Amino acid sequence: MKEEKDASMEQAILSAAEELFLEKGFALTSTIEIAKKVGCNQTLVHYYFRTKENLFQRVFEQKVRLFASTFFEIDQKGGTFEEKLTRKIEAHFDILEQNPRLPFLVINEVTTNPERLAAIKEKVGEIPRSIMAQFEKDLEEEIQKGNIRKISVIDFFITALSLNVGIFLLKPVMQNIVKVSDEEMKKIIANRKRENVKTILKSLHSE
Repeated sequence: MKEEKDASMEQAILSAAEELFLEKGFALTSTIEIAKKVGCNQTLVHYYFRTKENLFQRVFEQKVRLFASTFFEIDQKGGTFEEKLTRKIEAHFDILEQNPRLPFLVINEVTTNPERLAAIKEKVGEIPRSIMAQFEKDLEEEIQKGNIRKISVIDFFITALSLNVGIFLLKPVMQNIVKVSDEEMKKIIANRKRENVKTILKSLHSE
């Protein structure tokens, strides 16, 4: 019973911290605010996570593991290279749509606190590298078969990430400056998901 209560409180703190980190960033979020959002005292936040730094790393680690588990699951389901790639592009886009402020948080932390991301890299270990290694293997096999043009895994990831992340970086501009409505934005995002898949797949065939 106590373990269930502890797990429930720990997850509640993580969820509140994630929401505040995404909304305000690491520097402007305090453990007092996190505790207030959960409905507990600050001491309890420190009891479970000790420091705000540890809490941030756990939140970020969860996101990395979410991406990883999604991609591994797609690989296990099988299918052709393009079928699996399509599902991965769509899954990546869906996670970003559910966490639209995640790209802002990543960019801010990369530019202002690279050492923080280095610490997170230690926690997630070889997960990102294993994802890239598997994809690089699949990509190279398709190149050798003559199914797609020669392209490096780095170039591919830059193209795919840029396209998927781009719409969410532009969303605040489009809604606050261009005054695109919420309903219009939903349609734009849905269309962009389809267009991104087409563009990325096409980029593997055109010289």
